This record gives sequence, C-alpha cells and structure tokens, in this order.
Amino acid sequence: MIEEWRTFCAIELTYDVRTRLQDHVRRLREAVPDSSASWSKPENVHLTLKFFGNVPTQSLSKISAACSRVAEEFRSFQISIGGTGVFPRRSRPQVLWVGVEDSSGGLLDLQGRLEEEFAREGFPREDRGFRPHLTIARLRKPEDARKLAETHIQTRFALTAMQVNELVLFRSQLSPKGSIYTVISKHALP
Repeated sequence: MIEEWRTFCAIELTYDVRTRLQDHVRRLREAVPDSSASWSKPENVHLTLKFFGNVPTQSLSKISAACSRVAEEFRSFQISIGGTGVFPRRSRPQVLWVGVEDSSGGLLDLQGRLEEEFAREGFPREDRGFRPHLTIARLRKPEDARKLAETHIQTRFALTAMQVNELVLFRSQLSPKGSIYTVISKHALP
C-alpha cells in the first residue's frame, strides 16, 4: 500500500501578522460570541500557494525540487496583509478572510511559476485563478453567519507589510482538535 500525505505549499506569516490576526479574531468573537464558526488557530494560518491534497510520499521529492528551482529565480519581496472579506459572497458567507495585497506583482509571479513547475512534475494546474487570502474562519450555520460576516467586514484590518523570503512545503494531518502542520522542506528566496 502506498503511503500518501496531505500536502500544500505556502508562505509562513510573520509574528506581527499572526499577532494582529489573533487580535482581530478575539474582537470578532467578543462582538458575536454566539456565532457558530470554526476558527483557524493563528499559528495554523498560512498564505497557501498550492494545495496538492493527498500525494504519494515518493512524489514529495519532486514537489520539493520544484519549490527549490522556483525559489532560486526570485528575490525576497514585500506584500501587505489587510482588508476583510467573505467567500463565496456577502449574502451567503461561508468563509471569513483577511486580504493580501501584491502591489509589486511578485506574489502572482511566484505562484504562477510554481504552478508551471508543479505541472511539469505531473501535478494538475488549478482550474481557478489565484486569489491570495488568509482564511480565519469557516461559518457553520447560515442563520448566524451574516451577523458575524458583517462584523468582520466592518472591523478594519489595517494594512501590514510583510517580507516574503521563503517557500514552505507542509504536511497537513487532520485531527479532531484541528489540523496539524509539519514542515517537509523550506526554500529560501535569495
């Protein structure tokens, strides 16, 4: 039997961004304490660039090599974390997110190159466009989701600059207490 790991490639957040996310979530939970949301732990929030799903462990070296090749092509660049929104739409919110601004275009270029390299290694391309965001909660009950979503949108998350200087390949293990993420490999942007 072939062992498979649930895998994704992402950018880790800085301590400052995680602290601000934690504060934002605390304010939302205090404002709407009875909401039925599954909250992301701040230490588990990443900027996901590619989610692979279950991958045979023998294929992990291909993914890691592709990450290394792409990382070598890029220099460290800056993005901004800020703004709030919901998916799929405001009238039927299911996910609360904090936005990512990419004024340099570096993030979009990086993600596009990763897609190309992963496709060369046999992993299918995403069939939808890349929309960088940080998921902070999934809403479970539509009847109380609107109030929480509106509070989230009204609660400002001011832009915070963050340097992108590394790609990380993670393993994700599902557990009753939430996902457990383990680093498979790290790839520095020179």
